[in-house]
Amino acid sequence: MLPVGGAALLVEVADTDAALALRAHLAGLVEQASGVWGAVDHLVVGARTVLVALRHTSRRSDVGKACLAEATGLVATVTDASADVVEIRVRYDGPDLAEVAQLLGLSRDEVVRAHTGTTWRVGFGGFAPGFAYLVDGDPRLQVPRRAEPRTRVPAGSIALAGGFSGIYPQDSPGGWQLVGTTEAVLWDADRDPPALLAPGRSVRFVEVVEVGAEAASGGPLVPSGRGVSGGGRTDGTTGPLEGRVDRVDEGRRVVRAGEVDGVERGLEVLATGPLTLVEDLGRTGLADGGVGRSGAADPAAYLLGLRLVGHLLDPAQPLRAREPASLEVTLGGLAVRARGDLLVALTGAPCPADVDGRPVPHAAPVALADGQVLTLGRPEAGLRTWLAVRGGIEVVSVLGSRSTDTLARLGPPVPAAGDVLPVGPAPTTFPVVEVAPQPAMTGGEVVLGVVPGPRADWCDLTAVGEQSWTVSSRSNRVGIRLEGKEIRRTPRYAEREVPSEGLVVGAVQVPPGGQPVVFLADHPVTGGYPVVAVLTTASVSRAAQLRPGQAVRLRWVTSFPSGGTDLP
Repeated sequence: MLPVGGAALLVEVADTDAALALRAHLAGLVEQASGVWGAVDHLVVGARTVLVALRHTSRRSDVGKACLAEATGLVATVTDASADVVEIRVRYDGPDLAEVAQLLGLSRDEVVRAHTGTTWRVGFGGFAPGFAYLVDGDPRLQVPRRAEPRTRVPAGSIALAGGFSGIYPQDSPGGWQLVGTTEAVLWDADRDPPALLAPGRSVRFVEVVEVGAEAASGGPLVPSGRGVSGGGRTDGTTGPLEGRVDRVDEGRRVVRAGEVDGVERGLEVLATGPLTLVEDLGRTGLADGGVGRSGAADPAAYLLGLRLVGHLLDPAQPLRAREPASLEVTLGGLAVRARGDLLVALTGAPCPADVDGRPVPHAAPVALADGQVLTLGRPEAGLRTWLAVRGGIEVVSVLGSRSTDTLARLGPPVPAAGDVLPVGPAPTTFPVVEVAPQPAMTGGEVVLGVVPGPRADWCDLTAVGEQSWTVSSRSNRVGIRLEGKEIRRTPRYAEREVPSEGLVVGAVQVPPGGQPVVFLADHPVTGGYPVVAVLTTASVSRAAQLRPGQAVRLRWVTSFPSGGTDLP
């Protein structure tokens, strides 16, 4: 049992079968939500671990003891491979197929027969929505990752790495060996469940052959085996993680805000600045399908803004059932016109702001009369400002949340000039604070408090608290890349790799290059590098405000603050 920050635990078991059995057993208890299990937010299964994420730091010890009690004596059983089989049609035309055959000492046909001749099983999800790590394949298919990852792997690519096989559900970077392609739809937000491949499900690959001249023009394909499942292809969108995400989730479950007719209360977008997103506290319960929580990058600023406009959240209710959405504004530049009389508040990075040219305060309720324009300038320090509005932003939710996940490319459309963002009905509670103090932000060095992570012994951390790093320009909502002195592996773990396991926001991961990465709101569900430290809750908010080029120090704290709500 390994602690992962203040509000998560990692239960390490013998293998994937044991992890799947434990996850299924714990999921039944969590669903009942009685006793100590009501404190569990969600579970993430890994190669040989189960991450248990909590709603409150104060229950970590109780939940840990309960998890150990349930795990003791639990027998791992393997699902009958003949039951619940998903068949995937594959054209074995991958660019790495010949190289894989050479590495394995097999012919091209022998690789294909090995891949199709064994029923695989979904071990766990991660990396991207719909991506599944497939296990139990032919033991001959042990192939290393590519020395240099590709910057773009097309959606539908069938891949091998280590003892795993996988299917890329959307265009994305990747370092696995590509052996084929499929048209099966791995992820569809309109489907229930959205992911085609869930942990424990069996998968059989079936080779298809091209028929006549039709194949040259993308015509029908005929399987060389029996009938298969899987439909038309859905390609993922491409582009930077933070930039212009014009439409996410294929636009099928969301409506452009500007298409809403007859909006009586809303915000008309006149300008968005570098990036403005709609965010709440994110979505949970989809980790098995590779979908993380996402949500506001600085939860403290988000929650303070809601309180200032009179949303007094009931702590007895689950967060995802009671949170209005706000606007997360990166480096200012937002301009909105009120439709109807509204009450708003600005929190997070302080920026110059005015209503029709009249300056307005930060971290205080601001009345917007119908037709008035609120304009945000660029903050002198900090990166992200939140605009909360009484009633919340009511664009259409996607999978239970109005948050945009830039890694998963999932959520409502990114606001654009000309859109009208509807505002919901005002709550029955009223603002009780006229102005709220906020910690001062600086453009200088920032100290982030950390506690040891589950894999702290994998690296030499003796000098971590004494050195300074610089925030890389490659940082975004997924995570902050730090540049500076390398963190090196200890001799015991120099040649080992971490089997993929669940991640939390604030996790400090150390890739082979030794430059740490601090994960933020849009972090992947699982990761395969050692997590040596985890940020405290307050430091997660500070990290979300760091700009490229800013200096950062990590400072060990003796204990994780208890009693508050954490957001793993």
